[in-house]
Parts: sequence; structure tokens; C-alpha cells
Amino acid sequence: MKKYNFNAGPSILPVEAVQSTIEAIKDFEGTGIGLLEISHRTKGYEKVVADAEALFKELLHIPDGYSVIFLGGGASLQFCMVPFNLLEKKAAYLNTGVWANKAQKEAKLFGEVIEVASSKDANYTFIPKGYTIPKDADYFHITTNNTIYGTEIHEDLDSPVTLIADMSSDIFSRPIDVKKYGLIYGGAQKNLAPAGVTFIIVKDELLGKVTRPIPTMLDYRTHIKEGSMFNTPPVLPVYTALQTLKWLKSIGGVEEMYRRNKEKAGLLYAEIDRNKLFKGTTAVEDRSLMNICFVMNDEYQHLNDDFFQFATERGMVGIKGHRSVGGFRASTYNALPKEAVEALIATMQEFEKQH
Repeated sequence: MKKYNFNAGPSILPVEAVQSTIEAIKDFEGTGIGLLEISHRTKGYEKVVADAEALFKELLHIPDGYSVIFLGGGASLQFCMVPFNLLEKKAAYLNTGVWANKAQKEAKLFGEVIEVASSKDANYTFIPKGYTIPKDADYFHITTNNTIYGTEIHEDLDSPVTLIADMSSDIFSRPIDVKKYGLIYGGAQKNLAPAGVTFIIVKDELLGKVTRPIPTMLDYRTHIKEGSMFNTPPVLPVYTALQTLKWLKSIGGVEEMYRRNKEKAGLLYAEIDRNKLFKGTTAVEDRSLMNICFVMNDEYQHLNDDFFQFATERGMVGIKGHRSVGGFRASTYNALPKEAVEALIATMQEFEKQH
């Protein structure tokens, strides 16, 4: 039976990237030594990091004056690295989900934090609007896509202060205007690579301004200076990230990816809205292109477990919703083919006919 991977993360990767990584694990570029065993100081691997950085800049049209670095620690480490490096007196945060809330909590260790708005009372079912960003804040932090709740900020915001974004689950899914951001970061295990590497895009002129001493490993300047090689990098995930970026370029780049993502999400949301058994969980205007959450309609709640088993038996993997929302979640990341969405829709329609 064919399997369709809707896992929220770690998640589906391009077949080409996986196959290239498998071959490199066996033999890295004809060296006779596998990727898991090579020294990260070899010229061959240094080129991997350099090429990944270059493709990041090319695909996202990153302007001069920004650096791209690859670190360990996940996005969760960035929850403290961001304020450590950038928060002098006050920071502003938009609370749109669990991870946004955790980032905000960490920042409070370093200075005053203003929560400009929150949708927590509505179980994060929408993106707040109409809030005011304090002009005296050192930065404004947002989480662009909320994997648990299925909401997304679809546009690059205009901010009167430095804009910081956690793009863990929607990087490369749509074009972005990097000039509007001071720093963008994210864990790679959604749209880029296996778990273990975190990307950071940072505007160089923002660094070195805080008065506090910063430990060497937590200072962005350390890693910029050393080309992501201050300490041993996550070798395999960076290599896979490079292969994913090559694949993305080969299909037409971020613009083509955005077209595909809108098509996939549009198909599935249309079925959710049409099918009498199901309903969406978020405000329509804030629906995520990456994580599509839905539940059984009230009168069909008793069929929840039945549908999960029904879908699983037909090859749907990872569609169980997060416990905070319940129901189902189909993560339609970049590497997920339209065929998978069509298979899920067919499953929903078949289940509807039976009930």
C-alpha cells in the first residue's frame, strides 16, 4: 500500500534530497568515506555549507548586509538567542500559539516584554489584527505559521521596529521580502531537512548593540565569523538542506512552490467546507497553507476514531490532530505531492458516502 506522509514534523522531504543523502552516507562525493564519518573541515564539506548559504540567499533574494548561518539547538534555542543578542530594554511579541508563547516567555528573562495581542482565549483559532506595536521596542517578534492550530500570517508585516520571525514551518513556502525583517529563524524539520539544524538569517548591523556580555556560543557574530563552523555543525542535516534547496531551485524556486502550495491547500479546504462530516477549526482568512486542521462536525463526533482508522488503512500517515485541537491535521509541506492531497480527499469522500 502506498503511504502518504502528512506528519507535522519531522516530515516529508523531497525524494531527490533523501536519495542524494543516502548515497552520500555511503560515499561522500567519491571520497570513499561516508557523510556520517567525514571531517567537517574537509574542503568538500566546507563547500556544502557555502553552497547551502548561497542557495538560501539566491532563492529568498536575500540582499547584501544579511548573513545566513546554520546552528544546532532547534528553534527553541533561538527563543533565548534572539533576546540575548537583541533585547536591550523592551521587546514586543505577538502571541499566536504555543511556540510564540514559549518564545515570549524566554524573552522575559532578558528584559521587559509587551504582548501586543493574543488569540489564546480563542484557542489560537485566528491571527490577531488591529494591534499597536510600541515604537520604543527593540524588536517585534512573530511566529508566521502555527503548526498546532493551523493559522498563518500570509503577508510580510510592516513594523515600525525591527521585525523578527520564527518561520520554522513555512520557510520557502511563499515569497518573502527579507528586507522587512531583521532576523528570520527556524528549525529545518518541516520544509528543509531532518531535525538537527536551525537556520538563521540576520541583518548584520543589528548585532553588537546590547550592553550585556554574550557567551561565545550564543553570540551570532561568532558563527557568522566562522561560517557556521565555530564548532562541529550538524553535518547530515545541512547536507540534506542543500539537496532540498537544489530541488527547490530545479522546480522553479519559491514562486513555483507557492503556486503548488496554494493549489494543494485550496483543494483540501474546499473538500472540508463541502463535506458534511467535517469542518475547519480556524478563521478562514488565517488558514495555513502548511498545516490544515479539521474536525468532525458536531453531529458526527462519534465517528472521529472511525475516520482515523479508515484513513490509516488507506495509507494516510500522521493525520491525527494535536491534542490541543483534536480531530485531524494534514501537514502539506513543500515536498508533499498534490497526489497525497487528492488521496486524502478521496478518502474523506468515501467515508462520507458510508455515513
